Amino acid sequence: MKNVNLSDKVFKIFIPSLEIKSRTGQLAKQINLDYQNKTPVFVGVLNGSFMFMAALINQITINCEVSFVKISSYKGGTKTSGIVQEILGFDINITGRDVVIVEDIVDTGKTLEFLLAKIMELKPASVCVATLLLKPDALQTQIPQITYVGFEIENHFVVGYGMDYKNLGRNLKHIYQVC
Repeated sequence: MKNVNLSDKVFKIFIPSLEIKSRTGQLAKQINLDYQNKTPVFVGVLNGSFMFMAALINQITINCEVSFVKISSYKGGTKTSGIVQEILGFDINITGRDVVIVEDIVDTGKTLEFLLAKIMELKPASVCVATLLLKPDALQTQIPQITYVGFEIENHFVVGYGMDYKNLGRNLKHIYQVC
């Protein structure tokens, strides 16, 4: 497996696609059990979650609905700007519904904290978070709703499988980290 060049950086494989696929299947199995006899709304956080969301939903066997929101705190670099912007809001009523937020990565937690506050205003029955990656050492706030975690990783910048560097690399099937 070779390195990839994206803009001015070189990245090496960090989590191979087969590991991602296997772990996503395990998370889906647990969600299917936890939400049997319910119809949750899965809310993907764009742009980064699109590949994880698709892989996860593909293995969800219970009745569910799917929606997306677009929220961002990155401006093309390797660190969060700290300023969270809602770009595209909800297109589905979640009042009284069970909501599963699907994230690609939780690092500082600021974006997720912002989204959770917005969702709680809409009075859902319950809210939990499924994230492919979690950086525990980068978290700046406690988020008890984080329920399903694919991989806990160190506080290094990663790209691929939906995540980008300067808008490049979202299409990579593996997750890479800077060399």
